[in-house]
Amino acid sequence: MEPLIPTTGLGVLHLFCKTNQSFNGEKLVEAIGKKNSDDVQIISISILGHKADFAFMILGSDWVRLRKTQRDIRNCGVDIVDSYVSLTEISEYAAGVPEEMRKARLYPELPPADKRAWCFYPMSKRRNPTQNWFTLDFDKRKDLMYEHGASGRKFAGRVLQVITGSTGIDDFEWGVTLFCANPDDLKDVVYTMRFDIASAEYAEFGPFYSGVVDEIGEVVKLSV
Repeated sequence: MEPLIPTTGLGVLHLFCKTNQSFNGEKLVEAIGKKNSDDVQIISISILGHKADFAFMILGSDWVRLRKTQRDIRNCGVDIVDSYVSLTEISEYAAGVPEEMRKARLYPELPPADKRAWCFYPMSKRRNPTQNWFTLDFDKRKDLMYEHGASGRKFAGRVLQVITGSTGIDDFEWGVTLFCANPDDLKDVVYTMRFDIASAEYAEFGPFYSGVVDEIGEVVKLSV
């Protein structure tokens, strides 16, 4: 199959997995090691709770390579119990950001070494008759997002937020991935930002997954 590459940014594939009776941890470690390269980044996460045993956040320019990586993971005796597909993007409210920041958003280098607490959730903006984000004019939406961003910047150094776009690609409009220094940072940043009008009045959230970022070998050890 020929490569399928976005004009800007990277494809992002979140896979949430459970082991089955044919699980082969050594094969999985080998498969992830081979795939993790300059062209494909694979972040391994050990998931807390019953929803999954572990997860992978996979970033790469070619959707076909992402799909092959998904296949190779499944072939190690892994059931994919949930997933999310999105693209790195520059928000329309941040079109004029400096080139260095633009590059960091479109082509992030993950994971940050000092932030092992991890969380992912999808979200959309409401379209209720009296709470329709998309009927607000652009300047109003921009002001609300600036307020929202100011709340997030209070956590600089504690939290790295990766927001990816999924409108027309998956069930929600954005995927939000948080890398934090401590588990309580996850709670604090989400709680704080929910009081902003952009979130309190207009945000709808999907399921949350939380866990610990580590090398694939360590993640496998906690799964068997």
